[in-house]
Amino acid sequence: MIEAFRKPERTSKPRESGLTHVLDKGMSLADVDGLLEVAGSYVDIVKFGWGTAVVVENLSAKIRRFQDAGIPICCGGSFFELAVMRGKVDDYVAFLKAEGFQLVEVSDGIIDIEAAEKLAHIGRLAKDFTVLSEVGSKDSSVVVAPSRWVKGIKEELDAGAWKVVAEGRESGTVGLYRGTGEIRTGLIEEIENSIDASQILFEAPQKAQQLWLIEHFGTNVSLGNIAPSEVISVETLRQGLRGDTLGK
Repeated sequence: MIEAFRKPERTSKPRESGLTHVLDKGMSLADVDGLLEVAGSYVDIVKFGWGTAVVVENLSAKIRRFQDAGIPICCGGSFFELAVMRGKVDDYVAFLKAEGFQLVEVSDGIIDIEAAEKLAHIGRLAKDFTVLSEVGSKDSSVVVAPSRWVKGIKEELDAGAWKVVAEGRESGTVGLYRGTGEIRTGLIEEIENSIDASQILFEAPQKAQQLWLIEHFGTNVSLGNIAPSEVISVETLRQGLRGDTLGK
């Protein structure tokens, strides 16, 4: 009976669009169990933020929890960049394989990586993993021209990326967004004019950003860097079960 209130167009797992990508900043096993109990059906990817995988003391147990629930996991792009910077990409790949990761994120938001080198990493990693590549800088003082965003997204998809992550960071104040969190609507619309939005995962940690993207692209826009505590909130926005999107 409750199904009558759900949006029929909302995708279900395994999703190719309408992904909810969750940022884990150091969840406990109790946190993981709580998330799975309340919102497991709506969590499509969990990212162990930055290099947290190196320091948390419950990593292997947490990996097993998500894998048993059928939820793909990845490490933050910063961990990949650290591996590049230290010349330890092979060690990083060995770690991912040993732990059973299916996803890997490739980014260049912190260190400078030549475009050709980044594309080569994407192509190499795509042979063994599903690749999420990221475009946009984490430096708030760096404004990347829309044409460069479009060029980078196209090249990285062609190199083998499954989805391209549009940078917004956990704060929602860089990349797609101004320092105030305001959306660079012109940038998003220019990207949209050149690329199928279903190929992009938009980082959107703030509610106003989530709302704008859902209203602009529809229920099945893919959203990233969602806090574990906000997964149900995002799903109610998607399904018109909250005042902000009720009846829209």
